[in-house]
Amino acid sequence: MKSTLVPHPLTKREVEQLAGEFAMSDLTLPFWGYRKKMPMHRIVRLEGEGNYTLFHFADGSQLMVSLTLKKMESRLSSKVFVRPHKKNIINLLYLEGIYPGEQLCAGLINGDRVEVSRRKASRFIKQVKGFQQELKTMDSFSPIA
Repeated sequence: MKSTLVPHPLTKREVEQLAGEFAMSDLTLPFWGYRKKMPMHRIVRLEGEGNYTLFHFADGSQLMVSLTLKKMESRLSSKVFVRPHKKNIINLLYLEGIYPGEQLCAGLINGDRVEVSRRKASRFIKQVKGFQQELKTMDSFSPIA
């Protein structure tokens, strides 16, 4: 059963357009001996694994960096990125649907399902509703139905 919170998933073009609207800058990530800039709007979700964070990108690629999820959370845009569970942060631009059941799950357009912790469920729903409202109020954004 799918929730009605997400009327339709955003297209790649809409994500690119909204990245400009939300002023999503590039994210500088540390690598072995150098730093690399990654476009923040191409991150679908981040997954915490101890002292490391695994990035899942829209093109299907993954990247692990040696920073905790908590440190990464502070570097991300709070308008677009939410933390529904202690192990994951998701990008609302890639939200496909919310699936209720025994355990609430957020479905992403890449096919991933992320559990929403019981303690964070009501806050997560409020964040999604707020994000959807903000999309509706944007003058220059006109989603394709």
